[in-house]
Amino acid sequence: MPLSPTQRSAISSFVSITGTTDKVATRYLKNSGYKVNEAVDTYYQTNGGTSTPPAKDSQLNKLFDSLRNEQEDAKDTLGADSSMAYLNAIGVDLEGASLFLAMELVQAPTIGEITRKGFVEGWKAQPGVDAKIESQKQYFKRLVDSLSKDRALFRKVYRYAFVVGREGDQKALSLDNSILYWEMLFKKPGQLWVGSAAGIDWLSEWITFLREKWTRSVNRDMWNQTFEFAVKSTEDESLSFWSEDGAWPGVIDQFVEWYRKKSMMDVDA
Repeated sequence: MPLSPTQRSAISSFVSITGTTDKVATRYLKNSGYKVNEAVDTYYQTNGGTSTPPAKDSQLNKLFDSLRNEQEDAKDTLGADSSMAYLNAIGVDLEGASLFLAMELVQAPTIGEITRKGFVEGWKAQPGVDAKIESQKQYFKRLVDSLSKDRALFRKVYRYAFVVGREGDQKALSLDNSILYWEMLFKKPGQLWVGSAAGIDWLSEWITFLREKWTRSVNRDMWNQTFEFAVKSTEDESLSFWSEDGAWPGVIDQFVEWYRKKSMMDVDA
């Protein structure tokens, strides 16, 4: 069976990253269902690529130093301006889900700061990426392209958004910031929170409910469970998976009750 354009593109990407042959690329990609990142990871693990030579550490440290503003940044930190300049350089959309993807990759402590340790360790763990801006940009684009299709990756990025999005030593997110982050995450290139059958715009309904009924901050459990509810409500717009005896947070129980009452009113009208 001839290869599809998507499969040919995956083979080309695999070869450009690993420097191997089309035949080897095809073998690893077939085993991964043509998921480039997964296939590359398997290739390097199989061929001893998980150990990073000391030279890579040195190169990443040099790159980090080149990104620092010596007058404004601490020795082991990229401040807000330097961080934003770097993120722009590797193709991050500062108003979309890719911002949180980048923050998770380098384990940033806050949105406006990148540490040397997080930068070096984060990029060192990515297979086949040179310590050069252009190489990181190309790799990051592949990650962004897979974000809407790879639920495990999106879940990891979504959960890290709570960590990096908190202000100071706060244990919860403000409602305003939570809504902003949900709007960034649940749009392309992230995963849409829209029903798969009738196309219910669950994100819009959720935000409307919160603005009408919720006055508190958003703790980690509410943040994480909102993701799980989003996955299920996307697949089951009838919400038949929900029950009063379930383990959902109270705010989600309230949302279901609110939405069902609202839907009945819309039908009656």
